[in-house]
Amino acid sequence: MATKIRLMRMGRKKRPFYRIVVADSKSRRDGYFVDVLGYYNPLTVPAEVKIDEEKALKWLGVGAIPTDTTRNLFTKAGIMKKFVEAAQ
Repeated sequence: MATKIRLMRMGRKKRPFYRIVVADSKSRRDGYFVDVLGYYNPLTVPAEVKIDEEKALKWLGVGAIPTDTTRNLFTKAGIMKKFVEAAQ
């Protein structure tokens, strides 16, 4: 099973709120997911991001591929840097 780390949209119309989840690459955007890593709220100033670092590093180590947006969120949180350092 190929897994991706991606955003799952929640919230009402015109008020998006996202969960950062690990899901099968073939499942729908808001469908089945394996694990919740955190959340992202783009409506607050500044945008609110909360990520469970241990879970994120575990899933990256197992081979889960982050989407472009989640990769940017992980980079801003410093998770990608720790993952690359651990891999070396």
